[in-house]
Amino acid sequence: MPCFCFLVRDFQVNITAESTVPEGKPLELVCLVVGGGQDPQLQGTWFFNDIEMAHIDAGGVLGLKKDYQERASQGQLQVSKLSPKAFSLKIFSVGPEDEGAYRCAVAEVTRAQMGSWQVLQKKKSPDSYVHLRKPAARHVVVSTKNRQQAVWEGEALTLLCKVGGDESLLSVTWWHIPQDQTQPEFVAGMGQDGTMQLGASYGELDNHSNTRLEKTDWATFQLEITSTTITDSGTYECRVSERTRKQARDRSWTQKMSVTVKPLKSSLQVSLMSRQPQVKLTNTFDLSCIVRVGYSDLKVPLTVTWQFQAARSRAFDLLLRITHNGTIEWGNFLPQFQKKTKVSQSLFRSQLLIHDATEEEAGVYQCNVEVYDRISLHTNGPVRASAISHPLRITVTLPESKLKVNSSSQVQEISINSNTDIECNILCQSTGNLRLAVIWYFSAMSTNAPWLRILEMDRTHVVKYGDEFQTTRRKQKFHAEKVSQDLFQLHILNVEDSDQGKYHCAVEEWLWSTNGTWHKLGEKTSGLTELKLRSTGSKVRISKVSGRENVSEHSEVAIRCSLESTGSPASLFSVMWYWNRENFGSKMLVHLQHDGLLEYGEEGLRRRLHCYRSSPADFVLMLHRVEMEDAGMYWCRVAEWQLHSNPSKWVNQASDESQHVVLTVLPSEPTFPSRICSSVPLLYFLFICPFVILTLLFISLLCLYCKARKLSTLSLNRQKEKALWVDLKGAGSRTTHRLEEDGEDSRIPRGACSPVERARTLELD
Repeated sequence: MPCFCFLVRDFQVNITAESTVPEGKPLELVCLVVGGGQDPQLQGTWFFNDIEMAHIDAGGVLGLKKDYQERASQGQLQVSKLSPKAFSLKIFSVGPEDEGAYRCAVAEVTRAQMGSWQVLQKKKSPDSYVHLRKPAARHVVVSTKNRQQAVWEGEALTLLCKVGGDESLLSVTWWHIPQDQTQPEFVAGMGQDGTMQLGASYGELDNHSNTRLEKTDWATFQLEITSTTITDSGTYECRVSERTRKQARDRSWTQKMSVTVKPLKSSLQVSLMSRQPQVKLTNTFDLSCIVRVGYSDLKVPLTVTWQFQAARSRAFDLLLRITHNGTIEWGNFLPQFQKKTKVSQSLFRSQLLIHDATEEEAGVYQCNVEVYDRISLHTNGPVRASAISHPLRITVTLPESKLKVNSSSQVQEISINSNTDIECNILCQSTGNLRLAVIWYFSAMSTNAPWLRILEMDRTHVVKYGDEFQTTRRKQKFHAEKVSQDLFQLHILNVEDSDQGKYHCAVEEWLWSTNGTWHKLGEKTSGLTELKLRSTGSKVRISKVSGRENVSEHSEVAIRCSLESTGSPASLFSVMWYWNRENFGSKMLVHLQHDGLLEYGEEGLRRRLHCYRSSPADFVLMLHRVEMEDAGMYWCRVAEWQLHSNPSKWVNQASDESQHVVLTVLPSEPTFPSRICSSVPLLYFLFICPFVILTLLFISLLCLYCKARKLSTLSLNRQKEKALWVDLKGAGSRTTHRLEEDGEDSRIPRGACSPVERARTLELD
C-alpha cells in the first residue's frame, strides 16, 4: 500500500463574540484560524454547551442539527464560511435559549484515494460564554416641544413622550382629561407595528385631521394638535406598553402633563403705526398693523380689514380687505388708492406703502383684525377672535417751497420806438413734479399809479392778458417767452412814452398731485426794472391847478383838463380819465384815443359819461345823472402822438398827468314822491287805507243787495194776497154775510197774522 507524506503546519483557533447581548438583538460569533498553510482545506464545527449545532465540510456543504434547521428556515440563524480561515455563526434575535457556552472545532483535511476526507489535524477553540443583558429600567418623560405648558388659542400644541431604557418595540396611547373633569378621553394611539388610531373627538374633520401622532424614533412619540381650542386645556397622559417573548402580559409606563390653552379674545392686541404721520404732498408714507397676543407674536391665520375716514366724513369706509389666504378685496372709496399702494402681509403684520400722497389720503386710518384657526377655516366657522386698532390720523401738507427769484433792481434807458426785454431770473426752485407760472406787472410813471397785470404765463404755458391789456395793439406790443428753466422774458415792441414805468414779475411755484390737482407751494417777486426813454425834445404840459366840484345828485357835471400849449401842428393828443376813491382803488374810466376813438374801461359806463375835446387845448369829461357813489378824485393823462419813421405808425412821444379834481356829490332836495317813499308810517297808511275803504264798500253793497232782495220778496207776497182777496169776493152769500157781520177786520185773510200783513190787507180794501 503506498504511503503519502504531507507537510502539516500547526494552527490555532479562536472565537470572537460579544459576551453580553440584549434580548432580541443580533449575535454573531466568528471562528478564526491563525497559522497553518497558505490554502488549507478546513472544515468547521459549531458547538453549543458541548452539543454540536452545525458542520461545514471543506467542500462548503452545510449540515445543521434538527433543532437549528427550523430556526434557519425562519431566518433566525445563519452558518457560513466567511473566508478560507473564518467561519461565522449568526443569530438574528437572541433569546434566553441562546444563553450559554459556544465553541468551534476546525480540522485540516485532505482528499484520500477513495474520495473521503482524511483529517490531518484538528483544533478546538476555547469556550465563549454569551449572557443576556438584563433590560434597563424604563421611564417615560412627557414634555412640550417649545418647553411651554401654555399656548394661545389657535396655535399648535406639540407633546413629546420619550421612553428611556433599551431599544425595543413599543406601543403608545395618548389620553386627555379636560379641566374640571375626571374621565379621560382617548386621543390617539400607535401599535408596535405602526398602526395608528384616533379618538372619536379627534378623528377626521372634513378630510383635515386636527390631530397627528408620529414616531420620530424608537423611543419618542409626538402628538400634535394643529389648532387648539379652549376645550383642549387639561391634563395629557402618555401610556407606553412593551411586550416580550418571556412575558404573557404587556408592561406599561405612564406619565402626565398639564397644558393650558389661553383665550385669544382677552389677549389679542392690535396696534397701528406709521413712520410718517405727517407726510408731504407727493411723498410716500407707510401704515403698519401689528398683531400681538400678550407678549408673543401670533402665528395663526389673519384677515385684516383697512378702513379710512375722510376729513369731512363721520363714518369709516372700506379701503381694502386682506384675507387669511392672501386674497385682496379693494373698496371703492378712493379710486386711485389701489394703483399707488403696495400691500404686504406676514403672520403678525400687515403693511401698506402709499406712494404719491395727496390730500385725499389725509384722514383717519384704522385696521380690524380677525383671527381664524384651522378648524374654522375648513368649516367656514366664525372667527376665533377680533380686535380693532386705535385710530391713526395722517396729515398731508405741502412741502416747503425753495423758490428764489432775482430781487435786484435795475434801470433801462432806451430810445423811443425801439424794442426791449425785461428778464425774470429763477435762482433756485424745488424739486419734483413742479411747474412755474409767471405774471408780469406794470406801474406807470405817474404818482400813485396802480400796478396793472400785463399778462400771465400759467403753469401750462397758456398766456392770459390782464384786463387793461386786452386790446389788439397791446397784445402785439407785449408778449412773454420762457427762454429756459431758469429764465423768463417779457418782450416789449416799439416802446413809447406810455410804456415808461416800473416792471416786475411774480413767480408762482405749483406742484401737481396724482389726483389731477395743482397746489401752489409759494410765490416770489422779482426786483423792479424801471424803463425810461431818452429825451426827444417833445414835452406835454398840463395845467396843474387842482380843484373841487360840488354837484347835486342826479344832475350833470363837467370836469376839464387843459393843455398849457397845443404843441407841434403835426402832433395828435389822446386823453385817459381816471377815478379814485378811498377803499376802492384807481380805475380807468374812458380813453379818447389820438384818432378820436373812444374806449371805455367798463361797458356800463358808456351811458353815464362822455369824453370829448372841446378845443385844441381842452378835454372834457361829462358825467350824466350823477350818483352818490360817483364822488371821489378825477384826473386825466394826456399823451402826444407823432408819426415816427413809418408814416403809418403813430408813436407816443410824451405824456403828462393833471392834478386831482375832488368831486363831492350832494343829496338832492326831496320831492313829494320821495318823501312818501321815505316815510314808513305813510307808506303803511297809503297801503292799508285803500284796503279798508274797499272792504267797507264791499260790505255796504252786500247789505243793499240783501235789502233789495227782501223787498222783492215782500212785493211778491202782496200780489199773491191781492189775487186771493178778489177770489174771495166772488164766493157764496154766506161767506159775504159773515164778512159783513165781522166788520172791517173780518176782511183780513186768515193767513195774515202779522201787523204788517194786516195793514197791507186794509190798504188793499
